[in-house]
Amino acid sequence: MVNKATVTHTQTATRNWIAYLCESLVTSGVMPTWEAATYLTENLFGEKPNPRLLCASNAYEVTSQFLQWLYHPIVDAASRDISLPEGSTVHVFTDISLTGNSAVLVVYASDDGLPHQLLMLDATKAWDLVFTDSEDVNRWAEERYRRVKSALIAVIGKPVQQPVLAEAS
Repeated sequence: MVNKATVTHTQTATRNWIAYLCESLVTSGVMPTWEAATYLTENLFGEKPNPRLLCASNAYEVTSQFLQWLYHPIVDAASRDISLPEGSTVHVFTDISLTGNSAVLVVYASDDGLPHQLLMLDATKAWDLVFTDSEDVNRWAEERYRRVKSALIAVIGKPVQQPVLAEAS
């Protein structure tokens, strides 16, 4: 009898980040659904470097907007999973470079006078944020989501307690 080794792949449940990003653009009023879907498809997939970011006459603004529209929903998702103290916020800042790495900083600010905490510093060439498929986007976004969430837990010290729903009798 031949022993067959069972290979198990542990895949953690992740969001469909493209849909999540699209929904964020729509619900924030930035653009309608069809435009958001087109924007994300054109900017997340295709050739490197992203010609839409490099050829724009206002490349600085387009790049800043692109990074905010990518990172802000990811940070929002992570901060919703943590019980933020009253008056505290999480901010996304960008320092744009059109020739090298741009910096995306995620900062936790508390209302109690304590120093702000840097949760994540992500150095990236915005024009190279082009993916081969949706799974690559999901892996990239999930990694950043987990980094921000872990940093928030380290700073605040507790994840959110999910309410238990009572069963209907």
